[in-house]
Amino acid sequence: MLTGMSLASFQAVLFGIAAVNALVAFALALRMRRRWRERRRFAATHRALWSLIFLLAALLAAFGGASLLGYRRLTAETTVATIDARQLAPQRYAVALTTADGVRHEVELQGDDWQLDARVIKWRSGAVLLGAPPLYQLDRVGGRYRDVAQEREAPRSVVALTPAQPLDLWRLKQRFPRWLPWVDADYGSAAYLPLVDGGRYTVTLSAAGGLVARPADAATRDKLSLGG
Repeated sequence: MLTGMSLASFQAVLFGIAAVNALVAFALALRMRRRWRERRRFAATHRALWSLIFLLAALLAAFGGASLLGYRRLTAETTVATIDARQLAPQRYAVALTTADGVRHEVELQGDDWQLDARVIKWRSGAVLLGAPPLYQLDRVGGRYRDVAQEREAPRSVVALTPAQPLDLWRLKQRFPRWLPWVDADYGSAAYLPLVDGGRYTVTLSAAGGLVARPADAATRDKLSLGG
């Protein structure tokens, strides 16, 4: 049982399975060609079928590995981001978001609050036993107005945190739920807190898949308390 396997290792296993199956498919294709030249049609057809089966297995494994690109392993309660805010004007802030792996995003947000969204993927028991870890991906950060009318009419600011992938397991599960029965749940989670000048925040993701936002220091906590 590979429950301690990292996401990178799990992806490496999938790509390794894909490579092995592709090599087997290629070897069977060579044997099929030889049997065909020897006019042993039944043997050639038999090897062609097995070659296709191994080729399909290779494609599925490669597809699985590619669809996990951009995701991270979720363990216990994990710190996924820190956020620093600096006020530029009323309801306008320069925000620096640093992810758990050190990637820094500098964005300008409009509104009263910042909001961070993430995607979460969990697996059925069979995949978990094979070592598939719960996964998450930070999706976007944006500004949020507290007044509903302003939220509808005022300028919006939303910034993607992950480049679009041609293969994305979360989107595939939503579009073709019956095709991915080993995915137990795929859902989004969001957290937000008021923007304050000089504010510093931490965002964690629980093992259950929920984002939690907190002030990172006493100064930010005091400013939030003063603002109600």
